[in-house]
Amino acid sequence: MRTDILVEKLYRRTVNTHNKEINNSLMKPFFLLVFLLCSAGAFSQKVALKNNLTYDTLKTTNLSLEFSMRRKWTLGTQVGMNFFFYTRDPTSSLYKEKKFSHWLVRPGLRYWTYALFNDWFFGLHTHGGQMNIGDVDVPFVLQKGDGNMKDHRYEGYFWGGGLSAGYQWVLSNRLNIEASLDIGYVHARYDKYKCTTCGQKLDKGDAAYIGPSGPPFRLFTC
Repeated sequence: MRTDILVEKLYRRTVNTHNKEINNSLMKPFFLLVFLLCSAGAFSQKVALKNNLTYDTLKTTNLSLEFSMRRKWTLGTQVGMNFFFYTRDPTSSLYKEKKFSHWLVRPGLRYWTYALFNDWFFGLHTHGGQMNIGDVDVPFVLQKGDGNMKDHRYEGYFWGGGLSAGYQWVLSNRLNIEASLDIGYVHARYDKYKCTTCGQKLDKGDAAYIGPSGPPFRLFTC
């Protein structure tokens, strides 16, 4: 089946199921990137399939793929989304004032000091995505001039990058666990709404964040 047909079918099924919580115009590139990353595994000698345990506790469905490139280098990405846990209709019994609805893509490059998928590693990454946040006071945001973030809702896009360092333990031939410290920068461009349940737009703006840029624990098989 052609790649564009497969991406189109996956895209339509997702947006029809989840009430268009996220702007649908950005979802086609998202699913196309996921498909291309899966296809890239055919050209790699070793592939790791990962799940981020910390994201799981935040109800963010996530999957990471990491491919060996050279003897001590790997290239991979993480994708995550949780917009299907929310509805945009404030009259619905399922509506939640507190939300961190989003999708994200985070590609990255790693250098391994000992061997691939074993021992210490250092890396750099970029990230980008879309968000709909309400009743959440996000820490480490540099611009706090609009008062308490918890009293408003923000819709917009974010992008940035960062550095990471961590360690990976081999549990068995097919199962590893890793811990890492990720520090990064995020720039967000958003529309600000009057309250967490209403749709009255107040303003638009930009914000910057510097701090932890990735959950610390991941479990994976390779």
